[in-house]
Amino acid sequence: MNIGQAASGSGLNPKIIRYYESIGLIGATRRSGSGYRDFDDKDVQVLRFIKRSRELGFSIDRIRSLLSLWDDKSRQSAEVKALANQYIAEVDADIGRLQAIRNQLQQLATACNGDARPECPIIDVLAGRPKQALARQEAA
Repeated sequence: MNIGQAASGSGLNPKIIRYYESIGLIGATRRSGSGYRDFDDKDVQVLRFIKRSRELGFSIDRIRSLLSLWDDKSRQSAEVKALANQYIAEVDADIGRLQAIRNQLQQLATACNGDARPECPIIDVLAGRPKQALARQEAA
């Protein structure tokens, strides 16, 4: 099948498929006599695997590892689980950082009067003047 058919079958667009080929995430695609990429069902299966992995947020390097594990019939599921658990720990850390950012932004938004005056603790903190923002919060 051609790249358009592979794109349809995998849910990826042709441009991203070419990109994955260029970075070696998928093997070099066979070429027809006229030079067009020629995909088979296994290629589409690999592309679907990559798409689902990306939807879960796996990095390209992790997807390489997952593809390698997928191809390794002597692998132990413990290796796959360890990779997933490592990623879960990183996602949890990211969630913690995002929650802290959200809390800080919520505090700043609450402290801002949101009126016609120019004074704003959000701007003060972003400008590196947290004391002024704090003084405004205490005055309110």
